[in-house]
Amino acid sequence: MLENYFPVAVFILVGIVFGVASIVAGRIIAPHRPDDEKLSAYECGFDAFGDARGKFDVRYYLVAILFILFDLEVAFLVPWAVIFRDIAGSETLRWFGFAEMSLFILVLVTAYVYARIKGALDWE
Repeated sequence: MLENYFPVAVFILVGIVFGVASIVAGRIIAPHRPDDEKLSAYECGFDAFGDARGKFDVRYYLVAILFILFDLEVAFLVPWAVIFRDIAGSETLRWFGFAEMSLFILVLVTAYVYARIKGALDWE
Protein backbone atom coordinates (compact mmCIF):
# COMPACT_ATOMS: atom_id res chain seq x y z
CA MET A 1 0.00 0.00 0.00
CA LEU A 2 2.77 2.48 0.86
CA GLU A 3 4.56 1.82 -2.42
CA ASN A 4 1.66 3.55 -4.18
CA TYR A 5 2.50 6.78 -2.37
CA PHE A 6 6.24 6.60 -3.00
CA PRO A 7 6.13 8.62 -6.28
CA VAL A 8 4.09 11.32 -4.55
CA ALA A 9 6.56 11.47 -1.67
CA VAL A 10 9.48 11.71 -4.11
CA PHE A 11 7.70 14.48 -6.02
CA ILE A 12 7.09 16.46 -2.81
CA LEU A 13 10.67 15.91 -1.65
CA VAL A 14 12.13 17.05 -5.00
CA GLY A 15 9.88 20.14 -4.91
CA ILE A 16 11.00 21.08 -1.42
CA VAL A 17 14.68 20.49 -2.21
CA PHE A 18 14.44 22.51 -5.43
CA GLY A 19 12.68 25.39 -3.65
CA VAL A 20 15.13 25.54 -0.76
CA ALA A 21 18.15 25.13 -3.07
CA SER A 22 16.95 28.01 -5.26
CA ILE A 23 16.57 30.33 -2.27
CA VAL A 24 19.95 29.36 -0.81
CA ALA A 25 21.69 29.73 -4.20
CA GLY A 26 20.14 33.17 -4.65
CA ARG A 27 21.38 34.25 -1.23
CA ILE A 28 24.90 32.99 -1.91
CA ILE A 29 25.36 34.03 -5.55
CA ALA A 30 23.38 37.29 -5.83
CA PRO A 31 25.13 40.56 -4.95
CA HIS A 32 23.74 42.35 -1.92
CA ARG A 33 24.52 46.06 -2.14
CA PRO A 34 21.54 48.01 -0.80
CA ASP A 35 21.51 51.79 -0.90
CA ASP A 36 18.92 54.45 -0.11
CA GLU A 37 17.52 54.37 -3.64
CA LYS A 38 16.97 50.60 -3.64
CA LEU A 39 15.46 50.55 -0.17
CA SER A 40 13.00 53.40 -0.82
CA ALA A 41 9.35 52.66 -1.49
CA TYR A 42 8.47 53.11 -5.16
CA GLU A 43 5.00 54.33 -5.95
CA CYS A 44 4.27 55.76 -9.40
CA GLY A 45 7.53 57.68 -9.56
CA PHE A 46 7.08 59.82 -6.46
CA ASP A 47 7.35 59.37 -2.72
CA ALA A 48 4.41 57.78 -0.98
CA PHE A 49 2.00 60.07 0.81
CA GLY A 50 -0.87 59.36 3.13
CA ASP A 51 -1.75 56.11 4.84
CA ALA A 52 -1.53 52.92 2.81
CA ARG A 53 -4.46 51.55 4.80
CA GLY A 54 -6.85 54.24 3.66
CA LYS A 55 -10.42 53.44 2.68
CA PHE A 56 -11.36 52.87 -0.94
CA ASP A 57 -14.62 53.89 -2.44
CA VAL A 58 -17.17 51.08 -2.55
CA ARG A 59 -17.66 51.68 -6.27
CA TYR A 60 -14.11 50.46 -6.90
CA TYR A 61 -15.00 47.07 -5.43
CA LEU A 62 -18.31 47.04 -7.29
CA VAL A 63 -16.58 47.58 -10.63
CA ALA A 64 -14.05 44.87 -9.76
CA ILE A 65 -16.81 42.38 -8.92
CA LEU A 66 -18.71 43.25 -12.10
CA PHE A 67 -15.53 42.76 -14.12
CA ILE A 68 -15.02 39.31 -12.62
CA LEU A 69 -18.68 38.44 -13.22
CA PHE A 70 -18.64 39.41 -16.90
CA ASP A 71 -15.18 37.95 -17.42
CA LEU A 72 -16.33 34.57 -16.14
CA GLU A 73 -19.42 34.68 -18.29
CA VAL A 74 -17.29 35.33 -21.36
CA ALA A 75 -15.08 32.43 -20.29
CA PHE A 76 -18.17 30.22 -20.54
CA LEU A 77 -18.91 31.50 -24.05
CA VAL A 78 -15.53 30.45 -25.46
CA PRO A 79 -15.91 26.66 -25.00
CA TRP A 80 -19.40 26.84 -26.46
CA ALA A 81 -18.07 28.67 -29.49
CA VAL A 82 -15.33 26.06 -29.92
CA ILE A 83 -17.81 23.17 -30.07
CA PHE A 84 -20.41 25.12 -32.05
CA ARG A 85 -19.90 23.04 -35.20
CA ASP A 86 -20.51 19.82 -33.29
CA ILE A 87 -23.66 21.26 -31.75
CA ALA A 88 -24.96 22.56 -35.09
CA GLY A 89 -24.19 19.23 -36.82
CA SER A 90 -26.44 17.23 -34.51
CA GLU A 91 -30.19 17.68 -34.99
CA THR A 92 -30.99 16.88 -31.36
CA LEU A 93 -28.38 19.21 -29.91
CA ARG A 94 -28.94 22.09 -32.32
CA TRP A 95 -32.00 23.62 -30.69
CA PHE A 96 -31.00 22.63 -27.18
CA GLY A 97 -27.59 24.30 -27.58
CA PHE A 98 -29.17 27.36 -29.15
CA ALA A 99 -31.78 27.68 -26.39
CA GLU A 100 -29.22 27.11 -23.67
CA MET A 101 -26.85 29.78 -24.98
CA SER A 102 -29.72 32.18 -25.68
CA LEU A 103 -30.83 31.88 -22.06
CA PHE A 104 -27.25 32.40 -20.89
CA ILE A 105 -26.82 35.53 -23.04
CA LEU A 106 -30.23 36.79 -21.85
CA VAL A 107 -29.04 36.52 -18.24
CA LEU A 108 -25.80 38.30 -19.20
CA VAL A 109 -27.64 41.15 -20.93
CA THR A 110 -30.13 41.43 -18.06
CA ALA A 111 -27.28 41.74 -15.55
CA TYR A 112 -25.59 44.38 -17.71
CA VAL A 113 -28.79 46.42 -18.10
CA TYR A 114 -29.48 46.18 -14.34
CA ALA A 115 -25.95 47.35 -13.51
CA ARG A 116 -26.26 50.19 -16.01
CA ILE A 117 -29.64 51.32 -14.65
CA LYS A 118 -28.41 51.23 -11.04
CA GLY A 119 -25.42 53.35 -12.05
CA ALA A 120 -22.84 50.75 -11.03
CA LEU A 121 -20.77 51.47 -14.14
CA ASP A 122 -20.80 55.26 -13.73
CA TRP A 123 -17.62 56.67 -12.24
CA GLU A 124 -17.89 60.19 -10.86
